[in-house]
Amino acid sequence: MDFEFVIKKLLDGFKKHGIRCAAIGGYALGLWGVERATKDLDFLVHSDDSEKLHQLMTSLGYKRIFDSENVSQYQGEVFALWGYVDFLKAQRPTARKILADSAEKTAASGEWKMPAARPEDIIGLKVQAIANNPDRREKDAADIAALLEISRMEGRVVDWKKIESYYRLFSMEEQFKILKERYAAAR
Repeated sequence: MDFEFVIKKLLDGFKKHGIRCAAIGGYALGLWGVERATKDLDFLVHSDDSEKLHQLMTSLGYKRIFDSENVSQYQGEVFALWGYVDFLKAQRPTARKILADSAEKTAASGEWKMPAARPEDIIGLKVQAIANNPDRREKDAADIAALLEISRMEGRVVDWKKIESYYRLFSMEEQFKILKERYAAAR
């Protein structure tokens, strides 16, 4: 996948069609300074924009390979260039708040900015992924740790109350306590 090419096309399309979105997943981790290999792009998109999004993606030559109330996944016609792009549909107030709170981050080679979920919200999505599929725990826990470590190294203030609310939402309070003891004390 040619990330710079695809991101430029997507960002232009999102803006043109008024599609509310924010980067999440591996690429978003990179926008916040966490080095992690990824093979696709993941976005949170306002559920009311789903039809506009589908029109955009098909106009770019993508084929929808999965669609549900919560998720849409697209594969590019020329896979080596366009790759996979996944969209998590923001329907609930918490997800829509993540969109509203997203930050503009410099993307690719510094040529443009794109909205990205904030680190605490990326952590919340990782907690949800672990709750939905415990087999993801090791990978997602490593991403959470990397986000907290880079925040510490860069002197960014971490909103522990927000992170705790995500862990509480998925009945993972004990894991939150361990996480906070490990990373809040390291400041």
